[in-house]
Amino acid sequence: MVVCDSADLARKLFEIFVSKYNPDQKIFESVEPYSIAAEPSIEFDNYKKDQKKIITSSIILHDIGTKEERKQQVDDFKDGNNAELFSKQISQIEDRNKILEIKKALEMAKNLYNIIRLSGQYELLDKIDFKKLNELYGEASRHLDLLNLKESLQNNPDSTNLLNVALENILFMFRKISEEEMIIADQLKDMLRKTREALGGNFDQNDPEFVSLYDELKRLFDKKNLDEITQENMKNNIGSLQVIFDKVTELNRRNDLLKAKYEYDAKYARLHKRILENGKISNKVSEIGETLLDIKKHTDEKVLINTKLLDNESFFNSLVLQMVIKSFNKTKITLQPESARYINNCLVKEVMNEYQGTQKW
Repeated sequence: MVVCDSADLARKLFEIFVSKYNPDQKIFESVEPYSIAAEPSIEFDNYKKDQKKIITSSIILHDIGTKEERKQQVDDFKDGNNAELFSKQISQIEDRNKILEIKKALEMAKNLYNIIRLSGQYELLDKIDFKKLNELYGEASRHLDLLNLKESLQNNPDSTNLLNVALENILFMFRKISEEEMIIADQLKDMLRKTREALGGNFDQNDPEFVSLYDELKRLFDKKNLDEITQENMKNNIGSLQVIFDKVTELNRRNDLLKAKYEYDAKYARLHKRILENGKISNKVSEIGETLLDIKKHTDEKVLINTKLLDNESFFNSLVLQMVIKSFNKTKITLQPESARYINNCLVKEVMNEYQGTQKW
């Protein structure tokens, strides 16, 4: 706040500030363009970068604007400072229980509004700024959500269900930032959504390549103050997310091509990849494809004729093992007993998961 000795001085300072530092700001009266030989000071440039926002100004004089407009500017200045101060203070609290206490206290204060209205003591409504209480309650709630997310990331590091936590709705709790940053934040939010959806659309989430990409996504946001993401962080993360998105899109494309070879049956596409990863059976894609298609044909026929086979997993396990050995003998691929059991266990698990409705894809 700047207090001037005269109205003329106040007008001149206001003109200089608006023309030099924020010419796009909406004001009540026009401002003459201001030119000066000197460049803005390094200190001010650094200050603007630290604040990460466009600085606005207001001039309060009796002959500028209406009484209501002047009052609104004063209130906005007070409210803005209070909200920003509360936001900064609460963002420094990492104790979830303390934030929960603050939220409960603000909630109780908010509830006074309904109590006052029910009691008919309407004159008391003007004694408390309930609008401000709602804003502070929102700040506390968002920070609690943030702490809950951090706790989830720490306690469930291997859970792919975190993809469904709606990260993009929690990570970007920006307040008092510029329009430029809002645009970048929206771009980051959209890029994160696209990447999350691409990862979520992958039907083989045990694939080491998928696991690696998912871990890359988590590393972008792990162990960071998610409510203090800077503009530079956002730009870097957009680039990193684009790389992850491109890789998972290509992985999904290859997966879909492989699935098409097995009559769009994802079970056998996953089994095909597990066999290649095993490295002890065969590395010839055409041999594996021919063999698995034969196994699929006989397994599908058995299940189609009698679905009750799946109610007895032990019997079904023995039946599938016979078909696995027979099909590999048919294509003349040497199969060790250990490898036969491995393929059988993978396939039975796939079929039973599908039958019991526990598949994640």
